[in-house]
Amino acid sequence: MKIICIGKNYAEHAKEMNSKVPEKPIFFMKPETSLLQRNNPFFYPEFSNEIHYETEIVLKINRLGKYIEEKFAHRYFSEIGLGIDFTARDLQAECKKNGHPWEIAKAFEHSAPLSEQFINKNDLPEQINFKLDINGKIVQKGNTKDLIFSFDKLISYVSQFFTLKIGDLIFTGTPAGVGEVKIGDRLKGFIEEKLMFDFEVK
Repeated sequence: MKIICIGKNYAEHAKEMNSKVPEKPIFFMKPETSLLQRNNPFFYPEFSNEIHYETEIVLKINRLGKYIEEKFAHRYFSEIGLGIDFTARDLQAECKKNGHPWEIAKAFEHSAPLSEQFINKNDLPEQINFKLDINGKIVQKGNTKDLIFSFDKLISYVSQFFTLKIGDLIFTGTPAGVGEVKIGDRLKGFIEEKLMFDFEVK
């Protein structure tokens, strides 16, 4: 099972990271060991002092496909979930400064909290609202109408490079508003008004 994460897929987030808006999708990978499910706590890693949240809509691939045409891409997912791409921002900055790959900042253990349940896409509006609440305060809000690259475009593009398999996950990018988490924080994620995950940082 692959975890494919899309970078800079909301213009306002690209701006807040002082990055150019991409002309084509950017993606990186996380290993299966990055998953954190069942609302288990996230244990703050000892190797970083600056873990940031990035809340994202997640697509679950439901059929095998490669070189998928964009017009057929909607057939390759039927369920939508919510996740977080945790990023060790201090490690990422150091890697970028030295021109090194930055998997250590993105792909570490439990860096991909994921909702246990997924929602049938037919039960959701075409433009999906989602948000993150930390300690009772909304800290990040997004709507998929602001995606630079649509779900179908992402599936089509990624499938040019490798075969998508049943169960693969695509984290579709985060809107503006990313920030730090601290030990003791409680994170709740919502799609529309449905609670998708609820866990603590320890």
